[in-house]
Amino acid sequence: MGSAAELREILGEPHPIVIDKVHTRLDADDLDVLARSAFCLMATSDAHGSCDVSPRGDVPGFTHVVAPGTLALPERRGNRRGDSLHNILGNPHAGLLYLVPGSQDVLRINGRARVLTDAPFFDAMASRGRRPDLAVLIEIDEVYRHCAASLNRSGLWDTTTWESV
Repeated sequence: MGSAAELREILGEPHPIVIDKVHTRLDADDLDVLARSAFCLMATSDAHGSCDVSPRGDVPGFTHVVAPGTLALPERRGNRRGDSLHNILGNPHAGLLYLVPGSQDVLRINGRARVLTDAPFFDAMASRGRRPDLAVLIEIDEVYRHCAASLNRSGLWDTTTWESV
C-alpha cells in the first residue's frame, strides 16, 4: 500500500450516513452509553509516536461529563506506570473507546487531553469513599458511534465462547 488513493480504491467511499454520525458534542445517546459504561480503553501516543492503549474502569458512569464537549476520567490507583499520563504530557491527542457488557454500543471519543491534579468536579468522581488524586480531562474533537459489526463477528458477549476461570 503506497497511498491514500490506493487505499480508498480498495475500501470504496464511506456511506454518507457514516460520515454524518460524527459529531463534536455529546448527545443524549452518548450520555446514555457513558452512564452505563464501567469500562473504556484509552489510546495515547508519546511525542515520538510510540502508542499505548490502557484500560480504564470503575462503576458504571465513572466518566464525569464536565460539559457537552468535555469529560474527565478519574485516575485510580493501579500499577503506577502511568504510561498514558506520561504520553499526554508530550502529546495531548487521546482516543477513548467505551463498551457496555452485553450491549451493541461502541462509543469512540477523540480529543485533546490534559492531566489535572485538582478541579471542582473531583469530589463528584469519588468512588468507594476515595477522591482521585489525578484526572484526565478530554476536550472533545470527535464523537462517533460505531456499528456493532465487530462485536457481532467476534461473539464478544456470547458467554458460551468464554473460557472458564
